[in-house]
Amino acid sequence: MAITPDVALRLVDRGHGVAVEFGAGVPAGHDDSAYKAVGAEIVDNERAWCGDLVATVGRPSAGTTVGGALLGLLQPFDDPAGLAVLAASGATLFAFEAVPRTTRAQVVDALSSQATVLGYRGALEAAARIDRLFPMLTTAAGTIRPSKVLVLGAGVAGLQAIATARRLGAAVSAFDVRAEAAEQVRSIGAAFIELDAPAQDASASDGYAREVDADAQARIVAGLVPHVAAADAVITTVAIPGRRSPLMIDDAMVASMRRGAVIVDLAAGAGGNCSATQPGRTIDVDGVTIVGDTDLVSRVAGDASAMLARNVAAFVELLTGDDGSFVTDWDDDIVAESCVARDGVLVHSRLVDAPAEEAP
Repeated sequence: MAITPDVALRLVDRGHGVAVEFGAGVPAGHDDSAYKAVGAEIVDNERAWCGDLVATVGRPSAGTTVGGALLGLLQPFDDPAGLAVLAASGATLFAFEAVPRTTRAQVVDALSSQATVLGYRGALEAAARIDRLFPMLTTAAGTIRPSKVLVLGAGVAGLQAIATARRLGAAVSAFDVRAEAAEQVRSIGAAFIELDAPAQDASASDGYAREVDADAQARIVAGLVPHVAAADAVITTVAIPGRRSPLMIDDAMVASMRRGAVIVDLAAGAGGNCSATQPGRTIDVDGVTIVGDTDLVSRVAGDASAMLARNVAAFVELLTGDDGSFVTDWDDDIVAESCVARDGVLVHSRLVDAPAEEAP
């Protein structure tokens, strides 16, 4: 849910009229009465899309008529063709995926807030599905060794997965191509895997990993072979914005894992990091469970919605003048860079100058 009752109250107190679609808050634990109690109006689906600024979790379905402006996780770089269809309505589109990676923009960085939830839920998914306990236990029945958890990708989701698995008592190791990731991984108590591959300077790509060449990717995969084979659980989070998820685990590596092991592929929505991943499904491959769930964030809908709503409220502040009216300040770097479409056409440089390849 893009707006929670507490954020609705915050907006109402600032003089905004807030309309919420009937029943939209229920999956996050908020019924319509909670919104009415803070001064929001409950409206039908058609009216909900016609506000001066519409906040949404994801991109609306084809054919939806949008009002003046739309803010949400719109997948602009994963599906630019679909975004162009939405842009044709003439609405101004602001995508959280295009928010610049700056200190000032952290308060509106919905990608990071949702990735935090995803990494946490991914670790819990691994712990729930594995046939062993995560922590080391010394009992009257003997000592149980800690599970070995391998995390591939140490961005926001990966670091949260590492931290959560560590709190649950697992022995955690991790890999990432970005040079600064090693220190971050070690700072939360995990071992960093050094491989024969050039480390990337993430500052050159707004903090994100970049796609590596075929030779480097082959060396990375080869270097991970013994680590995957030794793992009880692997959590993969490797993503390249606007591209298919890179392959990190091939069929032979899956076959090398013991029966009862688990792979939780948090990159399944963009094709997956494991060759056997089936997006949207959990499967068994010779005793190895492979989780390709693409909606794990919704399993923590309460806090995921609370975090997204705060991102929305902070963005609304950037679009609000002193009198409470919406004023689009195109000199504001966050506002300007987050805008992906305007006046019926795509305007973001990544879409105009170098259109991204569609992810599966």
